[in-house]
Amino acid sequence: MSMARWDGEKLSGVTDGRGVRAALSTQRAEDSSESREEEQAPSSQDLNVLFSGGAGRPPPLNLTHQAPPWREEYKGQVNLHVFEDWCGGAVGHLRRNLHFPLFPHTRTTVKKLAVSPKWKNYGLRIFGFLHPARDGDVQFSVASDDNSEFWLSPNESPAGAQLVAFVGKTGSEWTAPGEFTKFSSQTSKPRRLMASRRYYFELLHKQDDRGSDHVEVGWRAFLPGLKFEVIGPAHISLYTDESSLKMDHVAHVPQSPASHVAGRLPPEEPRADMLRPDPRDTFFLTPRVEPSSLENVLEPCAYAPTYVVKDFPIARYQGLQFVYLSFVYPNDHTRLTHMETDNKCFYRESPLYLERFGFYKYMKMDQEEAGEDAEQAQRRAFLFLSPDDFLEEEEEGELLNSLEPTEGALMQSRRRPPTPAARTEARATPAPPTPPRAEQERTSRRSRALSWAPRAAPPLPLLLGRPPPPRSAAAQPPPKVYVTRVRPGLRAPARALAPLSAGSVPWPPFPGIFLRPRPLPRVQLRAPPRPPRARARGHRTSGSRATEPKPPAWAQATQGSREGRAPPLGPTAPTENSNAPSEARPATSFLSYSQVSRPQLPGGEEEEEEGDDDGPPEDEAASEDSEEAAGPAAGRWREEAIDWQRTFSVGAMDFELLRSDWNDLRCNVSGNLQLPEAEAVDVVAQYMERLNARHGGLYALLRIVNVEKRRDSARGSRFLLELELQERGGGRRRLSEFVFLRLPGARAGDTDWDEESPEPAAAAPSASARPDGLPELCRPLRLAWRQDVMVHFIVPVKNQARWVAQFLADMAALHARTGDSHFSVVLVDFESEDMDVERALRAARLPRYQYLRRAGNFERSAGLQAGVDAVEDASSIVFLCDLHIHFPPNILDAIRKHCVEGRLAFAPVVMRLGCGSSPADPHGYWEVNGFGLFGIYKSDFDRVGGMNTEEFRDQWGGEDWELLDRVLQAGLEVERLRLRNFYHHYHSRRGMWATRSRGRGRGRGRKGSQAEGA
Repeated sequence: MSMARWDGEKLSGVTDGRGVRAALSTQRAEDSSESREEEQAPSSQDLNVLFSGGAGRPPPLNLTHQAPPWREEYKGQVNLHVFEDWCGGAVGHLRRNLHFPLFPHTRTTVKKLAVSPKWKNYGLRIFGFLHPARDGDVQFSVASDDNSEFWLSPNESPAGAQLVAFVGKTGSEWTAPGEFTKFSSQTSKPRRLMASRRYYFELLHKQDDRGSDHVEVGWRAFLPGLKFEVIGPAHISLYTDESSLKMDHVAHVPQSPASHVAGRLPPEEPRADMLRPDPRDTFFLTPRVEPSSLENVLEPCAYAPTYVVKDFPIARYQGLQFVYLSFVYPNDHTRLTHMETDNKCFYRESPLYLERFGFYKYMKMDQEEAGEDAEQAQRRAFLFLSPDDFLEEEEEGELLNSLEPTEGALMQSRRRPPTPAARTEARATPAPPTPPRAEQERTSRRSRALSWAPRAAPPLPLLLGRPPPPRSAAAQPPPKVYVTRVRPGLRAPARALAPLSAGSVPWPPFPGIFLRPRPLPRVQLRAPPRPPRARARGHRTSGSRATEPKPPAWAQATQGSREGRAPPLGPTAPTENSNAPSEARPATSFLSYSQVSRPQLPGGEEEEEEGDDDGPPEDEAASEDSEEAAGPAAGRWREEAIDWQRTFSVGAMDFELLRSDWNDLRCNVSGNLQLPEAEAVDVVAQYMERLNARHGGLYALLRIVNVEKRRDSARGSRFLLELELQERGGGRRRLSEFVFLRLPGARAGDTDWDEESPEPAAAAPSASARPDGLPELCRPLRLAWRQDVMVHFIVPVKNQARWVAQFLADMAALHARTGDSHFSVVLVDFESEDMDVERALRAARLPRYQYLRRAGNFERSAGLQAGVDAVEDASSIVFLCDLHIHFPPNILDAIRKHCVEGRLAFAPVVMRLGCGSSPADPHGYWEVNGFGLFGIYKSDFDRVGGMNTEEFRDQWGGEDWELLDRVLQAGLEVERLRLRNFYHHYHSRRGMWATRSRGRGRGRGRKGSQAEGA
């Protein structure tokens, strides 16, 4: 497009005649959308292709058919281009790089086709000529970590290059150094080469942040038993000499199918909702209704919102707390839903809460059928919980930090009374009705996480001696939940768990059984004695446990409260040797419902009610019958039943209603605030009624394109209405105006802007208030935006050739796509050495530009101030900009709409792309903290004092927040919106600017205000 036009004469004999302009166009097209491996977007002037969501045929590839003149001194080395700071291990990831293949970070040479820089997150493009030693069939092989591709042309033309060998396509494949036969794709078919010719080749390599980076190409004569040898300096030569060329000279860079293979692949469906078409993106192209014809539609009214902090003292960097967000209708899909797999900050629950409980609090399980047994009811009550049963954010830490409740916590904890439905689901056994107040007093506990497990009374300690007196059925508590833990040691066969001797190795723990990271302490647990039987009496009174000392009663009581009793493992029949060593027996502990993820083990009721040796024999018989009826052999675990027919009820959840217009600096994936549809439609209906009354029904509403609301609860709300209208007898028109929905009786302040204050003395309601007392629309005075105002992009640069080239190409494309000539680019150059910035500006197809040259180290504040000072028109907008920005087509319209002289400044939120991410597949986050991208009228910029060049002379990081403080103190509103398709390209700071100021910022943990500054 606009770059390198000065080298166009060099291309006539090298490329196919379209020069670098076509090459750049093809490259940008590749980086604007994605396919299965690589990406390609058309670069046509059709509006369906230019803007997001368009489709069209891919452009023809711009291939280099004729190589430049070759010299004998080129032998012994080949060209090497390095593309740094780019994640991913596949060659397809390298092709998605914004600067590939024309603008690498580094241009150098290498003396053999075996490279290992010992670095990470980079890509290599090695190209040149091969010189065979003799005629014959040659076989090639490539090895690398990670992926690589070796392309070879049948002659010296780059346009004829063909893929002959490669390592992987997904980024997960790799080989060891010199491992030429790991994959079948590594080895090529035999190629007939002649010693009298040279052959163009190209080697692409991509390395991520893991592994031992290397790439090498070997060859061998096609004869049995020969090994591959790395191609050395005797058989390679340069494609061309780049040592004397600057980084913006790209006419010599070869264009081959290897660098443009993506052009033949169709684009895929967008992965992010923001990439889908939206009327906002192209609405600025619709002719606008003349603002003069809309002046008398609404009555004028004073506009002085109460949230303006004019002359209010603000501490350093505290202006962020006085920036409010606007509501938007309809949904602009700026919420990064595709990034919420790991970042769920949009939902108010903490990450620990969601990790443990998920979203079950929003679900109400339907009532089971009448035939549901107690165990299923108990499991359902545990797994699917009532919203009232969950912890608040501040209570969560207590539950997560105490997986094993103590006896005191279980006895003394209090809870809220459960709802009737929750009590019905929580009880495993029926109980007589209890008065509500008594139920509350009996079951109230501190933690709501335990509220679904009501108990009649605290459990009694297990003491040695006689068991507690029998309790009536009415006083029996619901059954507890037991979790069986197996003692550490060797795992027994699944068919049976035979008792081990005292000297044998104990069983290992079963995976997933322990609910805490370390195994339980090895303690001696006394088996619960049972009533003696005739056939087993002798065995029960003899054994190794008979002579062991017994622990005191208080120790067993404490142990029982924490570790419980020791029943048989699973639903097994009792064995005769019940006094086996404790190492060979499982330990069962009582846990609250919130800490158990398995259903109650069978036989739990019998285990709980077992007494001591004096228990009645009939209880033992009943227990034996229930255990024998269970059937499975010892050691088998019962699988948890899954109810595939379980249904639930849920209400429509609008999580947007939980958000406020406070500038949330914690969540960087949430989008713009959503304005309720009813409110937007009501305001539009009122305006259309007044518009048709004024113009006699000249306009008909086609659709609501955009409505933005800034709320002021004391005086009313400001709206920006953008409507698509059908003019009677004419075409479609665009209406884009500010209106004010004034609250009845609100004090509007003085009409004179210079004298108005947030709280004027006069408090009389407006005379034009509606008689029904409802809010009324009016036209806010001095709040109208200009469509033809000049916008100046101020950008300081130093030694950023590839980014300057991309920025100028994007600005030229913006001019070509929109036809808008009312903008200018002001580049402030701090003595760049890698390119001629002034020459690039002259060659770019821009409507207006200015070039300023400054000496010394890079200073962002000083550079921005110098650029603003070069603007002569005080009634124009200056946009403090960054070099690494991808602009949406409607960026000029968005800046003009949200900048009003003396009233509004604009700080759009940019999406910061992650490493390896592109505008076609945007993975990243909204830069909610940065205010480095800032639009304001020059008159307002001068009034607030401009940039702080004294304090931020040799550093950056904080100058945007400091400017924001002064802008707010001057009485201006700062509009803060997330813009669709507005991206900050990923780049690292390594080697940037080459100044002494590197690393001297205030250290806010981001590059942000440096931010979008570098």
